[in-house]
Parts: sequence; C-alpha cells; structure tokens
Amino acid sequence: MRSSTFDQIDQQILNLLIENSRISLIDISEQVGLSRVAVKNRIDALEKSGVIEQYTVILNPEKVGRNVSVFFDIQVTPSALHQVADALIAEEAVTDVYLMTGASKLHVHAVLEMNQDLEHFVLEKLYPLPGIERVSSDLIVSRIKTRKGIRV
Repeated sequence: MRSSTFDQIDQQILNLLIENSRISLIDISEQVGLSRVAVKNRIDALEKSGVIEQYTVILNPEKVGRNVSVFFDIQVTPSALHQVADALIAEEAVTDVYLMTGASKLHVHAVLEMNQDLEHFVLEKLYPLPGIERVSSDLIVSRIKTRKGIRV
C-alpha cells in the first residue's frame, strides 16, 4: 500500500535512499527524471517534515563479533513499565525496545558477543529490574531477511 502523502517521485526518492543512503543526488535525479536541485529540495522537505528521521549504516552483527542475537518478551507490572523500558534503553546490547499490545509487555532485541554475555545480561541486568513478572526469550539461529525502515 502506498502512502497518499507522497507523490510517485517522492516514493521513488525514498526507496532509493532506503536502498542506499549514500546514493548521489545526480544518480537519484537520473533515475527519477528531475534536476539535482529539485531532488535536493524534495529530500530537504522530507527531512524537515520528519519523514526522513536519519541516515545510518547497518552493520552485520556477526562481522563485528556480536554472535548472539536474542528477542525477549518481558511482562512488567504497569507501574514499573516505563522504568524497565528506560533501563533497557540504556543497555548497550539492546538494539530495540517496543511496547506491545497485551498485558504491559515489552518486546526487546539484544545483540551480544557470547552466551556468557547473554547469561550476564539476563541475570545481572534484566532479572533485577523492578516489576518484572515474566521473561521469555528466543535466540536467532540465522538471519534470513532484515529490513530497516519501511517502504513507501
């Protein structure tokens, strides 16, 4: 489904940037059929409106020594929900924290170097947090597809 907020050229520009945020304005302009200045103005407008939040690099965790990737589903008492979320956000190993529907549930992704680091994270960082009612976790065996950002 395409957003009605953008025209087709904005959609093309965004998809090109999602695919390669280092693509040149000239390359974008050639692919969408606009001048480099027109493309720059559209990108500036998308940034200013908050549609484009940031540009980033996606690292392969295994190539940088982070071989343990795990998802946690954490049920927390409602009164401690934000305190637990804030504590998890501050952890270097935590890449994503989501508040999910249901009974005060957080969905958390963490990437660590070794199984011992996972054990330390669970026993020393996660379990001591106030209000934790239940924790379940799933280790990622292999990464089949990863998509950062949404397509428009």
